[in-house]
Amino acid sequence: MLITAVDTAEREQGPDRELLDRLLAAVARGDRDALGQFYRLTRGAVYAMALSVLKNSHDAQDVAQDAFVTVWQKAGSYQSQGSPMAWMLTVTRNLARMKLRQSARFGELTEDEWNALPAQAPNVTPEDKAVLQDALETLSAQERQIVLLHASSGLKHREIAALLELPLSTVLSKYRRALEKLRTQLEGDDRA
Repeated sequence: MLITAVDTAEREQGPDRELLDRLLAAVARGDRDALGQFYRLTRGAVYAMALSVLKNSHDAQDVAQDAFVTVWQKAGSYQSQGSPMAWMLTVTRNLARMKLRQSARFGELTEDEWNALPAQAPNVTPEDKAVLQDALETLSAQERQIVLLHASSGLKHREIAALLELPLSTVLSKYRRALEKLRTQLEGDDRA
């Protein structure tokens, strides 16, 4: 029954809240298949969150794996009153921040790290990725994180604000500013 719902959700824009709630409840009961389905639905957003904090693909992969281990261990503590995706990304962000404090690494995304981001659309060419990466590099780290969270996980701005512990007005203004920077950068590339 959950498998059919997973297939339906994957065909749509992203995983729906009720499905993720049901999967987390099943994970809390020890259902490994539910964890696998939850993983398939959230892995891209989890990896993007970890990578946006850590800027290192190996560390991001480690944190993403740790996040799903944490979900397995703590699914019973999740309360189905909020967004399951926001809960998952909060777990990931907290693990990534701990890793960052431990390693104190900062830097930009390398080509390999960029290519490790899962492409949401199958028609994204390497040239498109290169143009988008160049455009994203014009953004501040926080602007890039807000844009990637919105694009990769489909979180609403209010959820991003809660996740990043920022006022909603700040997230909205940074998102609008980031989109304007991206538009300017991409239009400039088209004219060249």
